[in-house]
Amino acid sequence: MMKKDAKIYVAGHRGMVGSAIVRALKNAGYNNIITRTHAELDLTRQDKVEEFFAAEKPEYVFLAAAKVGGIVANRDALADFMYDNMMLEMNVIHAAWKNGCCKLLFLGSSCIYPRLAPQPMPESCLLTSSLEPTNEAYALAKISGLKYCEYLNRQYGTDYISVMPTNLYGPNDNYHPEHSHVLPALIDRFHNAKISGAPYVTCWGDGSPLREFLYVDDLADLCLFLMNNYSGNETVNAGTGKEITIKALTELVAEIIGYDGEIRWDTTRPNGTPRKLLDVSKATALGWKYKTELRDGIRLAYQDYLENPHRAIR
Repeated sequence: MMKKDAKIYVAGHRGMVGSAIVRALKNAGYNNIITRTHAELDLTRQDKVEEFFAAEKPEYVFLAAAKVGGIVANRDALADFMYDNMMLEMNVIHAAWKNGCCKLLFLGSSCIYPRLAPQPMPESCLLTSSLEPTNEAYALAKISGLKYCEYLNRQYGTDYISVMPTNLYGPNDNYHPEHSHVLPALIDRFHNAKISGAPYVTCWGDGSPLREFLYVDDLADLCLFLMNNYSGNETVNAGTGKEITIKALTELVAEIIGYDGEIRWDTTRPNGTPRKLLDVSKATALGWKYKTELRDGIRLAYQDYLENPHRAIR
């Protein structure tokens, strides 16, 4: 168990996941949280990361920093996604080990699993077949990070764990129209259509893919839970165990925002992976369950969007 005054470093504290972890830590009474902005510490610079860890000696690390984006960003910047994520992961994990960090939690993504993995996807299906081509570079980087944690555990007896969340959404999300993930992109698109009075909104694909969504504060709750209650080489899936078609999700977002125009589908655009549902039985067996239902979570996310309009142009 982490003591309330333990020195805890949250990498990526300004992002959606990192900021949620900081909120969860503060709400739980942890009072010695270390953070650094990108300007203060570029995690892709090995020398700077090693200097930081040598000086601060954090006891616990939540590695939530990452270069992230939607289908277009992943497709168009394959090399950037692989390089940036590989470098920052390896630098932080290695420096944590080198400086005697008690425990580290590495955050990955459900895209690490094969494109045509069995559904729902158990943790054991990792590396059993080909990845989804549109986010292969990001997935390979995340797989490398979780495997490095496992190998350190096996070789040096560290206590480094990994969590693989499903699609996330919530406060501090990225609402960029081209580089965001599906749910924040829909919130931004339908809000702007409502304000402008647009007669229709065009969405990508045909609406058939199935997706699972987890409110980011529920993920943060799981991260704290696992840091205090789980040790093991195998990753832990983080999700709800529920899925929805993109078409139904789109209609739900439009309803919550109050847009009553037409929804059109551009089938020349990619659908991505046909289905991505996580098997969350492992987390459930450990004693954890999500709290926020999708409709409630989207309302909270939209409220955050309205209160923080700068997020729409990130």
